[in-house]
Amino acid sequence: MKKVKLIYNPNSGEKKITNQLDNIIKIYQKYNYILIPYRLSKHQHISKAFLDMDETYDHLLIAGGDGTVDIVLNAMKEFNVDIPIAILPTGTANDFAKALNISLDINKAVKDILNSEPKSIDIGKINNKYFINVASAGMFTDVSQKINPELKNYMGKVSYYITGIEEALHLRKFNINVNSKEVMYKGDMYLMLVFNGKTAGNLNLAYKAEVDDGYLDVIIFKAMPIPKSIPVLISILKGEHLDTYNESEILYFKTKKVRIDCCDGLLTDIDGERGPDFPLDIECIEDGIKILGVK
Repeated sequence: MKKVKLIYNPNSGEKKITNQLDNIIKIYQKYNYILIPYRLSKHQHISKAFLDMDETYDHLLIAGGDGTVDIVLNAMKEFNVDIPIAILPTGTANDFAKALNISLDINKAVKDILNSEPKSIDIGKINNKYFINVASAGMFTDVSQKINPELKNYMGKVSYYITGIEEALHLRKFNINVNSKEVMYKGDMYLMLVFNGKTAGNLNLAYKAEVDDGYLDVIIFKAMPIPKSIPVLISILKGEHLDTYNESEILYFKTKKVRIDCCDGLLTDIDGERGPDFPLDIECIEDGIKILGVK
């Protein structure tokens, strides 16, 4: 029987993975796999999940949200684990799973994984860390970090909206310097997002993005007078296409590599987790990981 490592976050989403474990193991055994679970905990470093990882493992199954996938991805790179991954979207937003059209129905997602071949997709790298979905800085981007975990588990997506509204009531601009082959920009902005996936907080902003095109999609919402900024912020929250806005309001471009600096003490976020400090050297790692369960 083939071995598969399951790394799961028991606190993701509304803790629904805990009620699904037996069924997941049952399906894997039916397909002649041995599933070896590892429970993520803030009291133990994730490195312990990789102590027994060797060539006998067929793939790595990750159950959680984007932040969980991000943590596992970075550990895989750190420990040179080069096997396919599969995602069970049991988090709150599950943005990257949605970009890959992974079913939110766990039974279907498991069967799709076990009846698929590995597909190579891109990942992002920001300084010495990797991200699977989005790297960001500015307004709204550290919402996930600010939410109380218990509130997040209890209220789900509503907790994001509540915290996001609080952010919108206190508009703050940040001075940045953007340098890429495609775009040079120095000025003020409210929000910067660098996508490998398509959505952030279920908002479909990077609608031109593809996870296997070798490019990252950069969106920068420039600072502007309050009367002009309100319609833009509403567009963000409604997930509307941004083509109606010109370059004096929003920059949207694709790139393989970009350097961004900011001197305003701005924090960064990668897939819902704290990111590195500025300056940021961000690049697309083409075919950076193999994934099961996608077409």
